[in-house]
This record gives sequence, structure tokens and C-alpha cells, in this order.
Amino acid sequence: MVPSAVTGAGIVLFASLLVDRAMGDPESPWHPVAILGRFIGWWGKTENYSPKVQCIAGVALWFITVVLFALPFYYFAAVSPWYIYLFLGPFLLKSCFAWRALEDHTLAVVNALKDGVENGRTQVKMLVSRETANLGREQILSAGYESMTENITDSIISPLFYFSLFGLAGAAVYRAANTMDAMLGYRDERIRLGWCSARMDDALNFLPARLTVLFLLLYFSFKGRFSSTVRVICRDGHKRPGFNGGLVMAAMAGGTGIRFEKPGVYTIGDGERSLDAAGPDILRASRIVIITFAVLAGGTLFLLGSLINSTGI
Repeated sequence: MVPSAVTGAGIVLFASLLVDRAMGDPESPWHPVAILGRFIGWWGKTENYSPKVQCIAGVALWFITVVLFALPFYYFAAVSPWYIYLFLGPFLLKSCFAWRALEDHTLAVVNALKDGVENGRTQVKMLVSRETANLGREQILSAGYESMTENITDSIISPLFYFSLFGLAGAAVYRAANTMDAMLGYRDERIRLGWCSARMDDALNFLPARLTVLFLLLYFSFKGRFSSTVRVICRDGHKRPGFNGGLVMAAMAGGTGIRFEKPGVYTIGDGERSLDAAGPDILRASRIVIITFAVLAGGTLFLLGSLINSTGI
């Protein structure tokens, strides 16, 4: 029997997670996000625009970039026979998120510290934009685990969320928006050109970030850490700039009893435990949240597909 489009989406979602765990994020100039990054890098040079038009240019080019990146994903899903969609769809969806790579990059920081603090500083510099030259061991681990915690939403939950609602095109729109924010959404000379990218990323991550917080809160409730998680969310969730990432980081910090720190900018959490001790718990919590969301999203798609098949809609 030919599966419905909704059931097929559920199959693609689960299969994409298996593809990610098996392949990671291959480094290739032909990776869709690598091509996207080169395109953003081409138009995202502030010196090409006068300050008066940078904001307008950023808005217009945001929409152009989203459409150009998402259109092939939309076209593939619209015209492909179901068996081609089920075979290639997981690879296309996987290109919009990076679960194994996120863990690998974080663990690379942890492993680099085994050879000394200087090696840790060099490795973590690949993950964060902050100055790393004077970071101590705990601050290096904080930067690495902060990146991992924030990206539970940015790199995994959000693209899967928008895929569940809008298919491959939804995941592609989100990935284009998030990549533009990562490259342009800074409070420096890019602030005008990247204004739209930063605001749209905040808007698109608003619901997924709060779903991530909810799943973390549920998980830590079973671990007997409900009250401490809620307390740190309420106290520290808005210390970090932005509407979303600080809430997720506060939930993780409160649940695992650690402190995230960006020197001179913010501290989140109480620091009951060191990040060396709590690292495995952070990794475990992130995996459980991702798997729980995927099971709920994929299960909902399968249920809707069954209802569609049974009613003949």
C-alpha cells in the first residue's frame, strides 16, 4: 500500500535521525548548507552597502535567500514518487540539522583539554565567537556545553519542528534563516544588515525553544530537580541576550546543577557541580530531549496518516 504523505513524513523523520547518527555531517563543498553559506557570504559583506540601505538590503536578501534555498526542497517533495521521497527525503532532511556533529564538536573540546588548557582554547574557538585566549578550564567547558545546549533547539528541535508542520520546505526555510543569523546576526558592523536575520531567527525559534525547555523540565522532574530547574529558569533565563537560548541554558544549568559563564557578560546557574562532573549528564539530557521530541512528532505524523488512510481524506 502506498503510504500517505503524512505517514511518509513520519518515516522520513525517523530515517533522517538514523542517517545522522550513521553519517554525522560530512564536510563537503557541495553540502546544501555549505552552498548556502557561500551565498550568504557573497551578499553579506557590509562594505557593499551604504549604512542607509543596509537594513532594507538585509530584509530583501533574507527573503531571496530563504526562497532560493527552500525551493529545491519544496519541488522535490512535490514531484517525487513516494518511493523516491522515502529514499532520498531522509538525506535532504538530515542536511537541515546536525545532531551527531553537535555532540562530536563538544566532545572534541572535552578531549582537547586532556592535552592542556591551550589545546582546549584552540578547539573551543571553533564553536564560539567569544575571546578564548584567557579562558580557564571551567570556562572552556562552559563555552562548549553552552554551544551544545543552545543548539539542541537551533540545530535539531527547530528544523524537525518545522519539518513536522510544513515538510522539507519548512525545515529548509528554518535552516536558511538560522544560518543567516549565525553569519550576520551580531551587534557589530553587521547589525543593520543582519537585523532581519536576527529577528526572524528569534521568531522562528520562539516555540521550539519553549518546547525544549518543557521537555528538559519534564526530564529533570523525574530526576528530582524540578524546583531547582524552575528557580534557575526564572532567575537566569533572560540574562543571556535574545529571547530563546538563555531559557534553554537556564533549564539545563538548573537541572544538572552547573554554571554556564561567559566572562563579563552573564552567569547562569548555581555551580553546585563542575562541568567535568556534569558533562555526561548534559549529554544524556540533550539526547533524551531530542529523542522524546522525535518520537512525539513522528508518532503524531503516523497517527494522522492512519486517520487519513482510514477515513479516505
